[in-house]
Amino acid sequence: MKLRGLYAITDSRLTPTPSILEMVDKAISGGAAIVQLRDKNKPDKELLEMATRLCRLCKDRGVIFIVNDRIELAKLTDAHGIHIGKDDIDPSSARAMLPGKIIGVSCYNSLETAIEAEKAGADYVAFGSFFPSPTKPNAVEVPLRLLTQARTSLRIPICAIGGIDPNNAIQTIYAGADMVAVISSLWEAPDVKAQAQKFAKLFHMR
Repeated sequence: MKLRGLYAITDSRLTPTPSILEMVDKAISGGAAIVQLRDKNKPDKELLEMATRLCRLCKDRGVIFIVNDRIELAKLTDAHGIHIGKDDIDPSSARAMLPGKIIGVSCYNSLETAIEAEKAGADYVAFGSFFPSPTKPNAVEVPLRLLTQARTSLRIPICAIGGIDPNNAIQTIYAGADMVAVISSLWEAPDVKAQAQKFAKLFHMR
């Protein structure tokens, strides 16, 4: 299971609980290689059943399942790993609490943060936003050259995020991204499977 390809991130506004399994299944059918459960509002106990079913779906389909931020939920569901940001637990502590699991770290626009995250045991890092993002409209826009710089400085996979769609994703891939993380462009598409296929095909062009 490689950290490469379309990285589908759920959003409670765009992937509501009643339809989230169906929507994620369509994304996987289209070629999503990684799925992240991201919900900043509900407590773990409200997410546990759905997260467990999502994890099972991903494992059955041979797809990596990542939980955003929530160490205990990642443990309870036996997720493949966790993704953390600047306000979450540090990578070293996450590694100690989740031995053998994937640790991803948001590094925003900082190559230095990514280098330190790699030293601390991160399995991949994420940079962004590379384009205006409807999910995070106030995010700092990051130049594509950061991906090229990171590619020469890091040994671990790199994820690009922020305003990415099938038309501009190839720019991040050619600049050095191993993964493109997508929210709005995927889930707001009229055909989620077809949209996922558009992203997945780009990784065969590199």
